Amino acid sequence: MKITKKINYWLETHACAPAYSGWVLVGISICYLGAGINTMAGWLYVISGVSFALLAISAFMSVRSLVGIIVKRRPIAPVTAGDDLKIEIEVHNHRQQPVSLLQVRDIIPYVLGQPVQQSIEVIQPQDSYRWIYYLPTQRRGVYRWHRVELATGAPWGLFWCRRQRQCEAMAIVYPTVLSLNNCPLIDEIGQDDSHRGDPRGIPLQTATTGLVRSLRPYRLGDSTRLIHWRTSARYGELRVRELEVITAGQEIIIAIDSSGQWEQELFEQAVITAASLYFYAHKQKLQVQLWTAATGLIKGDIPVLETLAATNPLEKNSIPPDHSPLIWLTQNSFTTSSLPFGSRWLLWQNPDSLAETVINREYPGIIIQNEQELQPQLQKALSLFESDFSD
Repeated sequence: MKITKKINYWLETHACAPAYSGWVLVGISICYLGAGINTMAGWLYVISGVSFALLAISAFMSVRSLVGIIVKRRPIAPVTAGDDLKIEIEVHNHRQQPVSLLQVRDIIPYVLGQPVQQSIEVIQPQDSYRWIYYLPTQRRGVYRWHRVELATGAPWGLFWCRRQRQCEAMAIVYPTVLSLNNCPLIDEIGQDDSHRGDPRGIPLQTATTGLVRSLRPYRLGDSTRLIHWRTSARYGELRVRELEVITAGQEIIIAIDSSGQWEQELFEQAVITAASLYFYAHKQKLQVQLWTAATGLIKGDIPVLETLAATNPLEKNSIPPDHSPLIWLTQNSFTTSSLPFGSRWLLWQNPDSLAETVINREYPGIIIQNEQELQPQLQKALSLFESDFSD
């Protein structure tokens, strides 16, 4: 059965192949021809000849129907994982005759689903048909495909003919960006650095009492010296000052250990985390960049999203920068032992290698628990994490 399908498909794509009704007519025509030979009846020859003529005309017309058909594709707008891609294909009829009974099939990557097809009843001469469909997405990535298949059974459905048209497509699916209300890994990195000073000997300028960025409700782990007592008395609840703690020259680099070995699901979580941390830091008016092994340092919303959409484990090995604090995302705990001054880390542990975990206790970090939701873990107070590391 598979061999028969392959032969039939090869005939359809290189010439044409009889449809079921075509095979029936072929059988009837042969029967009439055989009966005419046996009986020498002229009318049997006529019926047989007319039937074969219909088959020949149908085969010729089905091939000719696809001549002069041009397929163009509109650019595909990027979406976030979970949203639908909008696919627009235009089929142009450059012939002087109408085209009918046309089937268009978009050969999409198998990771996005099965090929999608659309039937078109008729396209008038020098006219076009616009086909729009929506393709659901589940995972980020950069997807490319190259072919659209045209098929027709015109004019009588006795023969099928298929031809492929080159039609390049590229769809970018961005990773999900979590909405973080706070993130101690980023919020406290400047406070930590301001107490230690810059490794080049230049002290970081932290805010004094008068330089307050905003006031927010008190959270467990906040220092009592940051409580704004007058505002707290007015609102009847504790309010804490958020200070401007990072100077204009300070940079934060979010780095993914994309050259290392990862489990795919854990790497997807790391990509989501990197996107969420980047946009949270950007919202906080910090100078933030993204680093991956394949691209190096990247900045700008769209370039960062495109980089995160395309990144994968086991990329070419390059050395992370050491001139700015890193927020290091890794599955290998040994890579946390040599981080630049003021860095932070997030570790996705392989349950099979818990005994080999080596944690850098010099800088705070988070061990991501795979069975828990990611967003709350990124918003937990940093002091709670530090207590987890103290034996």
